[in-house]
Amino acid sequence: MELQVLDINEGTSVDGPGLRTSIYFAGCTHHCSGCHNPQSWDPAAGKPVTEEELLKVIEYNDFNVTFSGGDPFMQADKVAHLAHRIRTELGKNIWCYTGYTWEQILQHPEFRPLLDNIDVLVDSPFILAQRDISLLFRGSPNQRIIDVKASLNKGEIITLTY
Repeated sequence: MELQVLDINEGTSVDGPGLRTSIYFAGCTHHCSGCHNPQSWDPAAGKPVTEEELLKVIEYNDFNVTFSGGDPFMQADKVAHLAHRIRTELGKNIWCYTGYTWEQILQHPEFRPLLDNIDVLVDSPFILAQRDISLLFRGSPNQRIIDVKASLNKGEIITLTY
């Protein structure tokens, strides 16, 4: 299976706690003003990368993983399959950035397999007028760092503080 990937950042510390392997997926319909990665909006941007190639990079680096983009939910079915393998075969923690809100994701049954295979979701679109460089792991305060499992279990959003 191939996924459309813009970039892989091996050893970043800005996309979640600790050193992480961040995979930037192509495709985004949110088009946030001030987006740091507008080239990611095109779903054909980047290049096709096989799931096996991505798993080898993740295994080699031995870091936890972050999905970003673009928006990983634009390739939700493929990214969900990759996430499942990362968790079960490599035992890695997965963060995922999206311009969708938690509430919007829950309205799309096709997004649920991806949600079920990630640990932390950073949701909501970036709002340039609210940009705050003092925030860790997000660009504007409307973006929430959500503990996915706890939120699904409790039926309400449980946020993490950084």
